[in-house]
Amino acid sequence: MANKKIVFIKFFRFWKILGPGLVTGASDDDPSGIATYSQAGAAYGLSTLWTALITFPLMASIQEMCARIGLVTSHGLAGTLKSNYSKPVLYLMLLFSFPAIVLNIGADIEGMGAVGNLLFPSIHSTWFSIFFTFLLLGLIILLPYQKMAAILKYLCLALFVYLIIPFLYKQDWLVILKSSLVPKIIFDKNFISILVAILGTTISPYLFFWQATMEVEDRKNSSKHLVVNKRIMSEMKKDVDFGMLFSNLVMFFIILTTGTVLFNAGIHKIETVEQAAQALKPLVGNSAYLLFAIGVIGTGLLAIPVLSGSLSYIITETFGWKEGLDKKFHEAKAFYVIIAVSLLLGLSLNYVGISPVKALIYSAILYGVTAPVLIAIILHISNNKKIMGKFTNGKWSNFLGFATLILMTVAAVVLIGIQFI
Repeated sequence: MANKKIVFIKFFRFWKILGPGLVTGASDDDPSGIATYSQAGAAYGLSTLWTALITFPLMASIQEMCARIGLVTSHGLAGTLKSNYSKPVLYLMLLFSFPAIVLNIGADIEGMGAVGNLLFPSIHSTWFSIFFTFLLLGLIILLPYQKMAAILKYLCLALFVYLIIPFLYKQDWLVILKSSLVPKIIFDKNFISILVAILGTTISPYLFFWQATMEVEDRKNSSKHLVVNKRIMSEMKKDVDFGMLFSNLVMFFIILTTGTVLFNAGIHKIETVEQAAQALKPLVGNSAYLLFAIGVIGTGLLAIPVLSGSLSYIITETFGWKEGLDKKFHEAKAFYVIIAVSLLLGLSLNYVGISPVKALIYSAILYGVTAPVLIAIILHISNNKKIMGKFTNGKWSNFLGFATLILMTVAAVVLIGIQFI
């Protein structure tokens, strides 16, 4: 009994440490990300399973730098850019980020609506999309930061459903282990496109902005704002590492599910999350189908506030307007209006002829162009003693950071080149 109590206390302490890192990592597995991983599994089986092992350390290193920048400077990434770099750089980031994030929001809203329609066929997907949009808008505007942060944190638990699904049917774990540890590359345009899409989905610029600003918000709304010391940095690193590990585990298990079920059944083309859910139903039964569908809605509810919030932080910090989820609507009107506009624009994409697939392609290109530039700037800031003081990058952080920069630069060039082939 005493041992159980000790385990519970340790778990509770660890759960308290988790916050911005966990939410950022979990939000990366949004409905559009699930669609990408589902397509990877359906088209190529377990051939892309190894990517989860590659993206984890790269994600963790960049997000840790962003979190550290937020803690040390007490500003989000946009605010730090504004203070230390020329305005054209910041405006360029804003120019590419706005349409990319809105397109991403639109794809996620449409995905949630379509899955809602699968669960309740008598209600059209449009009504679900409208319902989820205004539900999220109401929650973001009306709830104080602490409650909103708690909701986002507990919504992360929705992703556990993807860790359960593969255990509902028989698996060849030796084949899975080999596919995880031995990289396989097929020199084919579509396979390379999938690899680039996975990189773009896991290492997305909006996550950089969100991570930094959430560390600032978290400090303002807790005792952490008193002193930034080694203990705070250690807790932040645990939070970020766990969040990125969780994110990559979910990606791993979605590819595993679709790569063993859909691929083996001869279903090789999945473009949307509802297609993935529908295809799973007759093959693995109602339980897996329902878990997959519920997970899509849960991740959408988590990811859309992160997407819209990161966009609003970018714009308000750029122009020096009042911002923050800890403020009420009348205290930061511009901040909440930007969130509302981004949600409504995202919702409107469903009615102007831009399909979720096209939205994902466009957003991937915009993310791909901005990611290398932002990563280079993050590395520069993180090594600048005038900004970071004694909390500059170590050798390992720089190694992983520059590896990420090189990989994302190559991915951006390939992504743009593929569009012309």
